[in-house]
Amino acid sequence: MKAVRLHAYRELPVVEEVAEPVVTGPFDVVVRVGAAGLCRTDLHVIDGVFEYLAKPLPSVLGHETAGWVREIGPNVVDLQPGDPVILHPMITCGFCPPCRRGLDQHCDRSKFSGVAIDGGFAEFVGTTARSIVKLQPGSLPADVAGLADGGLAAYRAVKRSVPLLPPGSWVAVIGAGGVGHIAIQVLRAMSAAEIVVVDRSEAALALAASLGAQHAVLADGGQVAAVREATGGRGVDVVLDFVGDGAAVSEALAMLAPRGTYVAIGYGGKVEFPTADLVVGELTITSSLIGTHAELAELVALHDRSMVRVTTREYPLEAILDAMHDLREGRITGRAIMVP
Repeated sequence: MKAVRLHAYRELPVVEEVAEPVVTGPFDVVVRVGAAGLCRTDLHVIDGVFEYLAKPLPSVLGHETAGWVREIGPNVVDLQPGDPVILHPMITCGFCPPCRRGLDQHCDRSKFSGVAIDGGFAEFVGTTARSIVKLQPGSLPADVAGLADGGLAAYRAVKRSVPLLPPGSWVAVIGAGGVGHIAIQVLRAMSAAEIVVVDRSEAALALAASLGAQHAVLADGGQVAAVREATGGRGVDVVLDFVGDGAAVSEALAMLAPRGTYVAIGYGGKVEFPTADLVVGELTITSSLIGTHAELAELVALHDRSMVRVTTREYPLEAILDAMHDLREGRITGRAIMVP
């Protein structure tokens, strides 16, 4: 089969022929890939950020995968070949304390697709029944693949913030790209907060407005003042930061109202903020990882009800380098989707 494999960190991956995955365990599932989302995490993998977690190279990249069941292990009872499915990016054990508490994204023995195991930038991918969420008949993988990680990260961050966003509250979304544009829709579905979106791209702001954001602020150096002006000088109650790099972090913290909460979802930068302002404002700094298997099912249900959609740009698998270049250069509105 064709697959995108990384042979060395800080070098470009290649499309090449590799052996197809096979069922070896009782709960194994082989999925025919219909679509796989391209994420900035894939770029971080190439850059060596997760080298300490990774399987020995070469490795197949990709961790946002949807498709159709091709083969199942003997103990898999709720899936059949041909079923449309989306894959949680983590392979989890189900027995460790985090898994027992329903925090399977913190599994002590987890393996992240495209890092610790071969991922979905291929014609077929191996996983386990525990990581699969069944889709509605007729679901198109390219429409939902971006929910598997980016969408799931957005969903969990919003879900945890909803108790802080009663009617009359304000939330700022920093970055309306592949993850942030999904968060806007989840906010509209789950809260009554006024949404202000900050992005350096006019196209991203236009997309945010079309998805229900009430206020759009261009990140041109005056975004902190613009957000405060939009809120009557008070600031926002929650900032969801999907950038997490450069000046975005300190600017996001400066947008907060007293007792406000900063949530880091994007990463790569540092939190540098005066502790006096932190204490006087009683501000909270927290973060959010991807969600659980159950939360992926909840997000898929929102998609099925047309409350969340992923804006996509499709590329053939052979154009992976073009897609990665476009992502690095900020030329993608929404999410890049690789289609074998």
